[in-house]
Amino acid sequence: MKAQEWREKSEGEREKAILELKDKARTLRFDLATRETKIHSEYGKIKKDIARLMTLKQEATLSINVD
Repeated sequence: MKAQEWREKSEGEREKAILELKDKARTLRFDLATRETKIHSEYGKIKKDIARLMTLKQEATLSINVD
């Protein structure tokens, strides 16, 4: 999901999404290690979404207005 789409969501929804994505990334990482799945690109996409959300969280903390 793009950063603009995440900005439109409430802060509570973003926090919930961070937790869900971290859990999904952990599960996928273990599945990749045990060779239960072969979708390596999905892990990278999840990590990028987590990074986007963490950036938005930091922007909110510092009250940076990006538009």
